[in-house]
Amino acid sequence: MDWEFVVLDFIQNYLTSAFGDIFMPFVSSLGNGGLIWIFIGVLLLTRKKYRKGGIAVLLGLLVMLVLGDNILKPWIARLRPFQVHPKDSLLILAPSGYSFPSGHTFSSFTAATILLWTDKKIGIPAFILASLIGFSRLYLYVHFPSDVLAGIILGLAVGTVTWKIVEEYLFKKRNT
Repeated sequence: MDWEFVVLDFIQNYLTSAFGDIFMPFVSSLGNGGLIWIFIGVLLLTRKKYRKGGIAVLLGLLVMLVLGDNILKPWIARLRPFQVHPKDSLLILAPSGYSFPSGHTFSSFTAATILLWTDKKIGIPAFILASLIGFSRLYLYVHFPSDVLAGIILGLAVGTVTWKIVEEYLFKKRNT
């Protein structure tokens, strides 16, 4: 865990700014409850061209919720950085629940991966947003780097598997 505090301390000592102190809480809030990704998934459902992507995003987020929030977080039960090394003040309200994996990052990379499979024009900006959301969790001192890294890896895996399942089992029969 020492290397993780080295990374977090580096961010706190060298990468914070007045702009970041406003921007990062906003970026992080976009990932609250996966709402931005749910909104995008529902929006995709309204267009026939993107319907498969919308179904996959919503299904992927459901898998993420069950796996991340209901299985991994309570099983691993990892404290957050500010609980291990208290900080004078946080820029956001202290999150409840456990730290590993980062749910913001997990949901963001699940959705971004599916969006990239759906259409690169929407997938690339989604990956940029997902990366900003993941970094914001480090900037805000509410996740360890390994929480965010696990969220990225799990999100890439869940996003890819979900896309493949939706493509193979829900849409292949209609197209043949």
